[in-house]
Parts: sequence; C-alpha cells; structure tokens
Amino acid sequence: MTADEFQRLAGASPERMADLEAFRLRLIEANAVMNLVGPDSLPDFWNRHAWDSAQLLDLAPEARTWADLGAGAGFPGVVLAILSKERPDAYVWLIDSLQKRCRFLQVVVDALGLPATVVWGRAEAQTLKVDVVTARAVAPLEKLLGYAQPYLQRGAQGLFLKGEKAEAELRDAARVWQVDAGLSVSRSDPRGRIVTVRSLKPRGNQQRG
Repeated sequence: MTADEFQRLAGASPERMADLEAFRLRLIEANAVMNLVGPDSLPDFWNRHAWDSAQLLDLAPEARTWADLGAGAGFPGVVLAILSKERPDAYVWLIDSLQKRCRFLQVVVDALGLPATVVWGRAEAQTLKVDVVTARAVAPLEKLLGYAQPYLQRGAQGLFLKGEKAEAELRDAARVWQVDAGLSVSRSDPRGRIVTVRSLKPRGNQQRG
C-alpha cells in the first residue's frame, strides 16, 4: 500500500498525512537503536502499521476517548491520535510499562501536538474511564483481557488487533473468562482478526498474572 492509497482509504487530510509521515520517519530513526517494530515491516508502514491501526476508527465511529495498552511503537494509539486531531473531545492514552518506549512516544506526542497522554505504568493499574480500550501485539488474549478488565468494567468497549490465531486465543480465554466477544476480518490483512469485546467477567477463582 502506498501513502496515496492509505489517504484514500482512511480519508485523511493532507495535514494528517504530513503528521503520519513525520511519525514514520521518527519511527525509522528510533527503530535503529531500539526494537520497536520488526525492521522488515517498516517498508510496509502504510498497510501493516498505519492502515492496520486506522481501521479501528470505523468500528467505533462515536468513540472519542481511547486507551492503548502496551502502546509500544504507537500502534494503534499514535495513529488514532493523529487521525482524531480534528475530532471534538478526542483523546488517547498511550500506556506502556517500559520507560524507553514511553520516552519515544512522548517525543512523538510533543512533536506532533497530539491529543494524547503517555502513561508509564502497568495497564491494569490505571483508573481511566474511556470509550474504547485497544491493544496490538501485547499478549495472548487470555492475559490481555486481564489487563483490559478494569477498563471494560468501567464501560469501555474492547477492540483488539490480533493475528490468525485469534479464534484459538478466544477459545483459550473462554476457559477462564466469561466473555461476550466477536471476531471480524482485518482490512489490512485477511489473515488478521479484530476481537470486539462487549463484556467480560472472570470465571470462578481465576487468577490474573
């Protein structure tokens, strides 16, 4: 996918495309000294990273506040923040437990003037109330749902970007969670899935790690 193809699919303005390009260049520079994303994925930035993230906006068109757990390199959170700059009351919390990743995210947020706050800490320890909780490439779904449970209990919808093992992960998670969830095919890769979680309760004496 080219930048022009992304712009057409996402309906991004020239200003937002300039922000995304600035983000892409900062990511390439930072990735040379720390492992943020697989280097082989960078040439496919516009599909593998930008469009993979941006597609979530169509799944929650009314959402204004997002929490990205394990925000890492900024996917999907930074992309969502960039594309939401013109949306009233839009805000993204970028949460990560590694300080070096938070430093990278803070540089991006400051440089691009994003409607976002970087939070250094454990995802499940935060007390934020948001419309959507999201994550990509953080943990198997059984564990990820533990991180997301506090947000879901406070009324958030869950939208989690997963790979081709999403169905198996959901079955595994159902052994310890009562989960009302659905799967949809990713628009960036037909092998990928987006897990939509509407409600979540632990089963029995399930322990979260």
